Amino acid sequence: MTDCERKEGSLIKTRADIYGKEAAELLRIISMYPGILQQQLCGFYPGREEMVQTLLSHLKKQGRIITQETSGGYYLQGVPVAGTDHEMQNAVWVLLDFIDRVEFHSASDFPVKIIFFAAGELYEIIAVTAGRETLITQAVTGNSLRDNGRRILIVEEPWQIPLLNIPCTSGYCTVEPDGKVCYYKKQQEEHDWTEK
Repeated sequence: MTDCERKEGSLIKTRADIYGKEAAELLRIISMYPGILQQQLCGFYPGREEMVQTLLSHLKKQGRIITQETSGGYYLQGVPVAGTDHEMQNAVWVLLDFIDRVEFHSASDFPVKIIFFAAGELYEIIAVTAGRETLITQAVTGNSLRDNGRRILIVEEPWQIPLLNIPCTSGYCTVEPDGKVCYYKKQQEEHDWTEK
């Protein structure tokens, strides 16, 4: 083999060389957030939606991932598919609002759905189902190890906000079925919250 042939051979890349890192990252994201939607996966790669769709199709053909028939959510092959975790899907929508600044993200343990680092700070995304405000407040305040981070609380309805007294809360939000996240800020009166 001549030097020219060796040089040309090193320039030819296979699909695995080109997309291997992205495919591994997609599998990691699907494993952390079972039931994640294709639109959400595309959100991790802004401007590269076609690449994500191609890789998902390839991974599905390889039998490495499956989709749930009813929700269209993605799961790793061999992992039991339970009902859709809507709280996790909502937490992923919130994470995607910050994705351009996120240095690291991962699923977490109850009551936290997702943790992430952005600009050197730790954030926790916590989903609060209506009627579970006291339980979530007690679970979070009992975990003093994480009181150095910031918390983003997802509520189903704005009326839940005054029922929550969780330290280090940076914001509250709701998530629409289409993935739109609405953030709330406190008005002059103590219990009056409006959409930002």
